[in-house]
Order: sequence, then C-alpha cells, then structure tokens
Amino acid sequence: MEILFLDTARKEFERLPDDIQHLFLSHFEKIRSMPPHRHMRYGIPSHVEKVTRQARIINEIHEDALYILHCFTDHKDYEQWYNSYR
Repeated sequence: MEILFLDTARKEFERLPDDIQHLFLSHFEKIRSMPPHRHMRYGIPSHVEKVTRQARIINEIHEDALYILHCFTDHKDYEQWYNSYR
C-alpha cells in the first residue's frame, strides 16, 4: 500500500520535531500493515490513529493507497478540526 500525503499534511509533518516524526512514521507503517475498519463519527469518511496522548493522524484508505490528511500534535487542533464537522 502506497502512502500519499495531502499538501497540508506534508507541511504539518515537516514542521514536527525529529523524534515525533519518527513516531508518526512508525504509525504510518502500522496503518499500512493493519488498516483500520471503523470510520469516525458524524459521517466523516476518515480514520484517526492515536500516536501519543495528544498527537493524531487523520487518514483515508482508497484502493491501494493510504492518504494522510492531517498530522496533529496538539489535541486542541485535532478537536477544532473534528468539531468543524458537527
């Protein structure tokens, strides 16, 4: 499965410190090998992967590609994005 970043996700990922980037990379590999099956609530067609207590990866899977939509390091930013769908 190929991993593709949206432009916003790539910028968010590149701004992360190296140690956090390493955690995110290991979770990308985890998602690639064991794709999630449950979608988020409120009709959001994405999946969320918890990286640390605060950090989250928002992703979608289409055919043979894993699309990374967002890389949040702060739970506040994640909640703001999530609540925009309510």
